[in-house]
Amino acid sequence: MPNERLKAVMASGGWTCAALADKAGVDTKSVERWANQNRTPRLGTARVAAELLGEDMFALWPSLRQPRAARAISPELVALYEQRADLPVSVIVDLLEKAADRIDVLVYAAVFLHEAYPRLNDLLRERAAESCAVRIAIGDPDSENVRQREEEEKFGHGIESRCRLALMHYRPLVGTPGIEIRTHGTTLYNSLYRADDQLLVNAHVWGVNAFGAPVWHLRRTAAGTLFDTYASSFDAVWSTARPVEES
Repeated sequence: MPNERLKAVMASGGWTCAALADKAGVDTKSVERWANQNRTPRLGTARVAAELLGEDMFALWPSLRQPRAARAISPELVALYEQRADLPVSVIVDLLEKAADRIDVLVYAAVFLHEAYPRLNDLLRERAAESCAVRIAIGDPDSENVRQREEEEKFGHGIESRCRLALMHYRPLVGTPGIEIRTHGTTLYNSLYRADDQLLVNAHVWGVNAFGAPVWHLRRTAAGTLFDTYASSFDAVWSTARPVEES
């Protein structure tokens, strides 16, 4: 099958196979095969020939178009867990214990933390006592977005009730210097667990409970942007969240 595009461009420019071959530095028979048998030249030769013809190289030989190489894995990525259930709670606890400046948690409920680590409130009090700012944002059980999430996960009233349970777990911390507890009604795309410059991102997948969705562990780097993207997301939600009052 001939390369009709190539033949048309050559004809319109008055190029013969011999003339193009001479200028491109190849054998005439090579150009004849390009035109009549739809052969594809080497990349460097194709680039030279296309420049001579004043045509786009990929328009003449589409097979030379290669998919863009995937970007290297971000240097901010410390680890990737296929699902949250694969993430040991000890990893989260260890990060929180080492936090010196900031702890941020953005979830709907995440009651698994208190269930797996009953000392969580004590840990947060200890960090706050050491001048670590602690901000916890949990889902408003009366939020329409929480109800929508229940429907998407086919969870009945499970998420709503777990939000109320999470509020019960965290309420004893209300009024503790250095600790703020708020409720939010946003659409939660990711649950975030930040400790200084370390961040765990639990991605949310439609129709899948959070424990079955992936988690990536990020570390802030000078050249990276992923960490700051999620950190800014937390701040945006926090600004809309309502403080939990002391009972």
